[in-house]
Amino acid sequence: MTNSKTVWQNPAEIIRETQPENPVLVFAPTVLQERARTFLEGFPGLVTYAVKSNPEEAVIQNLVTAGVQGFDVASPAEIDLIGRLAPRAARHYHNPVRSQSEIRQAVDAKIRAWSVDSMSELEKLLAHVPTEVDGEGVEISPRFKLPVLGAVYDFGSKFGAGPEYAAEMLKLVADRGYIPSLTFHPGTQCTDPIAWESYIKVAREICDMAGVRARRLNVGGGFPSHRVVGVEPDLASIFAEIGDTVAEAFGDDAPLLVCEPGRGLCADAYALITRVKAVRDGAAVFLNDGVYGGLAELPIIGNIDRIEVFDPQGNPRQGPPVGRVIFGPTCDSVDRLPGELSLPEDIAEGDYVIFQGAGAYSVVTNTRFNGFGALGHATVMSLA
Repeated sequence: MTNSKTVWQNPAEIIRETQPENPVLVFAPTVLQERARTFLEGFPGLVTYAVKSNPEEAVIQNLVTAGVQGFDVASPAEIDLIGRLAPRAARHYHNPVRSQSEIRQAVDAKIRAWSVDSMSELEKLLAHVPTEVDGEGVEISPRFKLPVLGAVYDFGSKFGAGPEYAAEMLKLVADRGYIPSLTFHPGTQCTDPIAWESYIKVAREICDMAGVRARRLNVGGGFPSHRVVGVEPDLASIFAEIGDTVAEAFGDDAPLLVCEPGRGLCADAYALITRVKAVRDGAAVFLNDGVYGGLAELPIIGNIDRIEVFDPQGNPRQGPPVGRVIFGPTCDSVDRLPGELSLPEDIAEGDYVIFQGAGAYSVVTNTRFNGFGALGHATVMSLA
């Protein structure tokens, strides 16, 4: 991209005026701020953004402008990033496994909210983390897990304790003078509100087993983005299900609620512009980006089929849809998207394929494998 323009009208204008050879990740701040307001006005508690999903400074700054006052940080680098860009915001260090040096760095940064999912990790916190910071109590939240349906993939194989084990930790946290809370993550891309129901009910059981009232309940991330045509996420129903289930399960003992959306906040504020390198024998399509770049998640979580195809002049291709195998640019045979994508029959070399909803994890997982992966960035007024 050689044009000096700093804000474009939409991705099609970028194609018409610059015809980029490398992939371009396109950011719409207005879309991000609108999604943030959806969470702030709809979720019945504190909204904290999961920084890992997209740590771009423009994302953090626009979320703060929209009113987000908390961030889920998973490393000392993310702690420092939010400390610099949003010094008044709450920082929740909810990666439950940390080295002792990482714990000491977080203590020095005055972190007041931690999660944990094992006694060995809890012992580290008890040894290094004070019960108060600047006169305010420090919170430790045991993270628990359940078998869950409705998520594309879940985190239970890596993180989370069983309910009985979580109750033991919750009691110890309270006995040692920390603020006792609970946290869970229902899994990625949960489109069914019921995914949260069983977790919330078990949270009450954990409190009863421990004989401890949890101050806060963090219902995790898992909030979906819009990946599939005709299946737009119903966030309002998810928020209502969470609030109703907490009221039913806890009654007057209801904890304060926290959520930590990443993908659900940032994904739909971006589009990825890719270019067709070749249409091999009129069948398979080779793009200038793939699974080693901005499309790294697709083999795991499934294709984004919210796609548009434009010719080099920025005009949409109108041919009937045809299923195509999509390959990335590298010399690795695994560099292909799962299954097939429906693309216009008249797609040609030099055309552009735009993937909508590409803002989650596309920046942080991009590599330079095989010499590819140069990624441009642009800002637009609208993604349409």
